[in-house]
Amino acid sequence: MDPEPPGDVVRRRDDAAASWVAADDERLRAQLRLLELLHGREEGVEVEVGDNAGGTRDDESMIDAPALPPPAIVAPAPREVSFGLVAGTVPRGTERIIVKIGRSVAAVEPVRGRTFSVTVRLVAGSTSVAVTAIDGLNRRSTSTVRPVFALPPHSDPRLRTARLDPVLGRHLRRLAQEHGGTSGIYVQDLRTGEGAAWNAKARFPAGSTLKLAIAVTVLRNLHGKPSPSSGVGGLLAKMLVSSDNAAANALEVWLGGSTAAGSDRVNETMRALGLTDSLMYGGYETPRRPEAGRPIPIRVESQPAFGVGKYTTAADLARLARAVYLAAVGQGPLLRLGVTGSEARYLLWLLAQVTDRGKLDRFVDPAVAVLHKAGWLTDARHDNGVVAFEGGVLVATVMTWRTRRADELAGRVALVSLQRFVR
Repeated sequence: MDPEPPGDVVRRRDDAAASWVAADDERLRAQLRLLELLHGREEGVEVEVGDNAGGTRDDESMIDAPALPPPAIVAPAPREVSFGLVAGTVPRGTERIIVKIGRSVAAVEPVRGRTFSVTVRLVAGSTSVAVTAIDGLNRRSTSTVRPVFALPPHSDPRLRTARLDPVLGRHLRRLAQEHGGTSGIYVQDLRTGEGAAWNAKARFPAGSTLKLAIAVTVLRNLHGKPSPSSGVGGLLAKMLVSSDNAAANALEVWLGGSTAAGSDRVNETMRALGLTDSLMYGGYETPRRPEAGRPIPIRVESQPAFGVGKYTTAADLARLARAVYLAAVGQGPLLRLGVTGSEARYLLWLLAQVTDRGKLDRFVDPAVAVLHKAGWLTDARHDNGVVAFEGGVLVATVMTWRTRRADELAGRVALVSLQRFVR
């Protein structure tokens, strides 16, 4: 008998089928065969094989019974975000599986054939995913994947045409005016397409926000996500999580041989994504050195004056974050540029670890996941990212120039957008 009761199993809204997948399921077959060959070598996958528990079968039948091989987990993968899909293969003879998220049982499901696929309810945050296979002799084996960053239920995006939400537009304009200075704001619900903007085409000094574009360009030039012990993997983590300038410069050199040439490669990526108002200008300073409707308005209300250097707009940054999030579910323009879904989910996992808090996430509930990249200079403070909540997800970008309580403005923009879109 299992010591813990199963939790609710939440399937996709348009999927009424049972959670197990028959042996002739073609959707996962190629991935599953490959993973079976590699299983156990992937960093972040742990395997545990146990004896029969409970003594429900004759002990003599277990004397010569070999250990049950472990299940192979295809989704989620270590160092990626998860939308709740748990899928993979089980050894022959498996009759049921137990899925645990962290320490809690999320599902107990029958299995037919060799494959399984179940969507479970997640709570936002870092966790682990374990699958235990149980056969007719009550032999058990378990595989565990960690670390995984769980996203709230039904926060996967949809390809939708952007359209104006006038009420939200008025809220954003009021917030920008209350905080003074010059602000550029863009918000869009990534499931409905509804959103609003204020001064979203104005150019601001980019600061560290374009490090996300560097990361996307690096992933375009890799074959799969990098190992955490690799040089590139370490540099990506330092650049995004700690916003390390030296790591950003090193990745530009890796891309092009110099920071200038690497910047050109990043600019090529941004142009390919339609980011026409953004420029990566050399390296960073270091201590040593479609539905019908009105479109979301992208225009200039006021333009801050600043010198030569990197620049971008709220609209371009939001478009970049949206592209990464869409790629995580196999949609959008990054796929044709060579960025895979696994690489996009890995990039989002890194953004979930960012230590520069108190901006978009300032006023949100802990159950809301904020995956973001901030940037700041003497007169400018920005934040750009994805805000995932139960039942939806939005992209939010706030750029400021000499603005009072700039971080608070970012938090209030995220809060008022959540209040508008949470249904």
